Amino acid sequence: MIKLHDKYFKPFISAQQIDNAISRLTQEIATDVGDEIPVFVGILNGSFMFASDFVKKYPKPCEITFIKLASYEGLKSSDDIHRLIGLTQDLTDRTVVILEDIIDSGKTLYEVYRIFKNEKVKELKIATLFFKPEAYKKDYKLHYVGIEIPDKFIVGYGLDYDGLGRDIPEVYQIKMTQHMTNLVLFGPPGAGKGTQANFLKDKYNLVHISTGDVFRHNIKNETALGMLAKSYMDKGELVPDQVTIDMLNAEVEKNADANGFIFDGFPRTDAQAEALEKLMKDKDSEINAMIALEVDDEVLVQRLMERGKTSGRADDADESIIRNRIKEYYKKTAILKDYYSARNKYFGVDGEGSIEEITERLSEVINAL
Repeated sequence: MIKLHDKYFKPFISAQQIDNAISRLTQEIATDVGDEIPVFVGILNGSFMFASDFVKKYPKPCEITFIKLASYEGLKSSDDIHRLIGLTQDLTDRTVVILEDIIDSGKTLYEVYRIFKNEKVKELKIATLFFKPEAYKKDYKLHYVGIEIPDKFIVGYGLDYDGLGRDIPEVYQIKMTQHMTNLVLFGPPGAGKGTQANFLKDKYNLVHISTGDVFRHNIKNETALGMLAKSYMDKGELVPDQVTIDMLNAEVEKNADANGFIFDGFPRTDAQAEALEKLMKDKDSEINAMIALEVDDEVLVQRLMERGKTSGRADDADESIIRNRIKEYYKKTAILKDYYSARNKYFGVDGEGSIEEITERLSEVINAL
């Protein structure tokens, strides 16, 4: 990860991948041009590294020149008239290959075609190292493409963010989620997990995502995912992990500007943990920690029996059911404890004492993150 000005960028395309793409482009163009000596034209500022490495690899004689497009002063609209800076040689009846570092919307390409239309060139070809097909809005043919990339901001290898990053030999992609703390909160029945989640979400301005609440919301509102989940539940089958992940993804998307999330009730297996990691990675983030409230079994039984006097829940009133629920929790959590411990992300926190004391212990872990 690197930081340029106020933004963070993550590794995206290696120097070796760039080198391989350029080697392929030079061979393709050399084959098409044959024995003719082409004129390669680099568009400044971004293409200087690409153009330099390109001509060093080109296997036949060639010429190289650089141009720059500049708007006439005083014109601010998207229809600015551009002038060409740097083109001094006669290109009549020459094969010209434009070397672009990146083509996204195609606006620069439009100006290049407009300007070169009057140069009486024999043939005008376009070669770009990077191409964003999702962003491309023009109909001009791209003759040679090095690497297709998604429509996200990149820096490095001649590309910059407010002047910085051109000198980096690799390419980095902007990290869309700049700062986020994501927690998996676990605790046996009666540990006070829900109470603590409410305190933590307010204290750290996090979004609490309870899998149970998410399921109930989707089923009650008859969303597509809710109806799909219900179809499995009605048959007594487990809801597939992907359905749950899709529900969680929708919740994360709804809160894209959040400082982070507290996941409650998910994951419960290694496969679910991997799926959650992938979900957060797709959001340019990660799970920072699994925090588990640790409470003695007898304390849990006492708490739940006491709660059963007012909760109205049958599973809070029967001691044998309570002990079985606790046993099931440990059986499921042991797997996840190993998963997150192997990644140095497991934190056990003493869950006995007053609510305030437990909150303070949890806060110490989160602050250290």
